[in-house]
Amino acid sequence: MSVFIVAEIGINHNGDMNICKELIDLAVNAKCDAVKFQKRDVYKVYSKDFLSKPRESPWGDTQLDQKLGLEFNEDQYNEISRYCKSKGITWFASAWDINSQKFLRKFDLKFNKIASAMIVSEKFLNFVAEEGKHTFISTGMSTYENIEKAVNIFRNANCPFELMHTVSTYPMKDKDANLNLITTLRNKYKCNVGYSGHETGLAISYAATALGITSLERHITLDRSMYGSDQAASIEPNGIINLVQAVRKIEKAMGDGVKKIIDEEIPISKKLREHL
Repeated sequence: MSVFIVAEIGINHNGDMNICKELIDLAVNAKCDAVKFQKRDVYKVYSKDFLSKPRESPWGDTQLDQKLGLEFNEDQYNEISRYCKSKGITWFASAWDINSQKFLRKFDLKFNKIASAMIVSEKFLNFVAEEGKHTFISTGMSTYENIEKAVNIFRNANCPFELMHTVSTYPMKDKDANLNLITTLRNKYKCNVGYSGHETGLAISYAATALGITSLERHITLDRSMYGSDQAASIEPNGIINLVQAVRKIEKAMGDGVKKIIDEEIPISKKLREHL
């Protein structure tokens, strides 16, 4: 089974549809399988006290200005949907509250995503699971107990899912990757496991691929120096192109694990063993 590669645009579009379309084009050119966004009802996710606090951004000087500046409205998501369809790439989004999940139901999306922040909300998990769509469940900032509850909710709802090993630091340090947890999760919960990476570079994602992940999600950006909290943990254009090419090569190289003499070895064998 081929690794499902998701280019996480998230909020790296900075509220600009032109940047958004450039990022979609990048994902298409790199031959990713899908692009993903993040959707929040700002007034549900953040408290009034938090939103009133000062924060300088391109959109104003409060947290509210910054958060609203990063959110696309329904017309803009309709444009995203139209553009992705014209480019032949799937899109979906991770909702951070029930209102946002209701919003996403307006679109004919094939997939759902549980962000690591939301895996602890049983109400939200149940709300998503009732849709019956294949769901990617990120496991950052969670315990085995949290993961077990999520798995049970989706299984009880007969909703297809896969876990995604995730470490929720931006960027993640190499020493914190703990890639062996991919195998642990697969064995413990008897399900497919992907990897959502927030590291700099590509080596850890290559290693995760070799461990048999079924999905791979990485943030993409046009330039890591752009404004935004996720930019530093994102991959620039050449990086995502190289990542997809390498993942496809690794998939082929892993083989079936059965020892055999391949046809191309036979003449070499005769030549190198002639003296025997």
